[in-house]
Amino acid sequence: MPKDAQVQPRLGFIPPHYRAWVVRGGYWVLPFLLRVRLRRWLPAGIWPVTCTNPEVLATEFERFQSGKSRLIMAFRHSQVDDPLCLSYLFSRLVPRAARQQGMTLKVPIHSFFMYDRGMPLWAGSWLEWFFASMGGIPVHRGRRLDLKALKSVREHILNGPFPVTIAPEGATNGHGEILSPLEPGTAQVAFWAVEDLHREGRSEQVVLLPVGLRYFYPQPNWAALNRLLSRLERDCGLPDRAFARPTEASTEAYYQRLSTLGQHLLTQMEQFYQRFYGGPLPPPSTPDPDAVGQRLTQVLHRALEVGERFFGLASTGNLETRCRRLEEAGWTYIYREDFDDLDRLPAFDRGLADWIAAEASLHLRHMRLVESFVAVSGHYVKDQPSFERFAETTLILFDLVERVKGTAVPKRPQLGRRHAVITLGQPIPVGDRWADYSQSRRAAKIAVEQLTADLQTALERLMEQP
Repeated sequence: MPKDAQVQPRLGFIPPHYRAWVVRGGYWVLPFLLRVRLRRWLPAGIWPVTCTNPEVLATEFERFQSGKSRLIMAFRHSQVDDPLCLSYLFSRLVPRAARQQGMTLKVPIHSFFMYDRGMPLWAGSWLEWFFASMGGIPVHRGRRLDLKALKSVREHILNGPFPVTIAPEGATNGHGEILSPLEPGTAQVAFWAVEDLHREGRSEQVVLLPVGLRYFYPQPNWAALNRLLSRLERDCGLPDRAFARPTEASTEAYYQRLSTLGQHLLTQMEQFYQRFYGGPLPPPSTPDPDAVGQRLTQVLHRALEVGERFFGLASTGNLETRCRRLEEAGWTYIYREDFDDLDRLPAFDRGLADWIAAEASLHLRHMRLVESFVAVSGHYVKDQPSFERFAETTLILFDLVERVKGTAVPKRPQLGRRHAVITLGQPIPVGDRWADYSQSRRAAKIAVEQLTADLQTALERLMEQP
């Protein structure tokens, strides 16, 4: 039985506990981890990791270390591998750029960071210790106000020995060329940092730095993609349409194959929700990308409604907001804050607690399905049939199939070596917007929205750069 199908103790706050030796050790083994990506000895890691303008960050670190600024980095977070690449930027690329510019920076070049409190739940307690040692600050994404996390991040931005890194999208979407709508939290935290500095009479400037990150396959492995599609076709009961010479097949042939697989999965899910959860009758199948996108959106909304109905939640907000709200509701049923000691519960009470935890865990699976598809459309691959887009979309379908099969944490197949390219945007001096923010509550809300929109534009521009 999965761990979250039984009642668990409350989820306490994990305070960051920076250990310099852990950071130095992690940085030392980083090139090895990137090359093998913690997998088999195959040429399928992430290498090289490059940055088009590392001198921008070197300059910002120099200003931070000299007491002129407090730095917040807002980075494009599309894949779980992103932190490894950012660590390489800090440990290798920025020090090299600093030396070339004649700067002397204190080492290690590092950043504290915010992370989803749920990550150690599926990855294991070792990750909880490791993230705390690296200066990680956990946040409950679904809570309207995670006071402990906000207090910690504000304190670290104000007085911490390193800058703070935040992923403003709130979650990965698996797409290198689609940016999810940004959550306003990053902009709000930046304004709070300005407020905290003013309160203490300090003169440092709060700087928000957009950080872009994309992956490319320098040698597209069509054979690996061919094998993955065959695996998915077999899992779905479809004829295996494997290409005898995968590298010679046209992108149109791959698109037709991927489209057939996607259409089949979409139809199956439509029929599943219609039959067992009283959803609307599925519309006629059509290969039109816009129609496929509309059908997918309907399925995603229906999946969330199933969980929302169980937990008594309103179906308001966008898909991302509803996912986070559902996750938090499920956690309150599984990680019980109303029990001081589970071991002292009477057997009957413990049985009831396990019962509702199992129900909650099952209903959260509908939400997990949705969170993998929040950025999926019917035309992403068709608009630009690059190997990267084929790989991203096929791996998202793989996640869906594995989750429905019951795999708690799908282990994605490797589709070849990836080249990670980091780009840095223009630093945004948040203090320049303080006069507008501080006028009134309404003005503050507008200022946060405007900074969020400007950050979204900046990250989208970085995403478009080759």
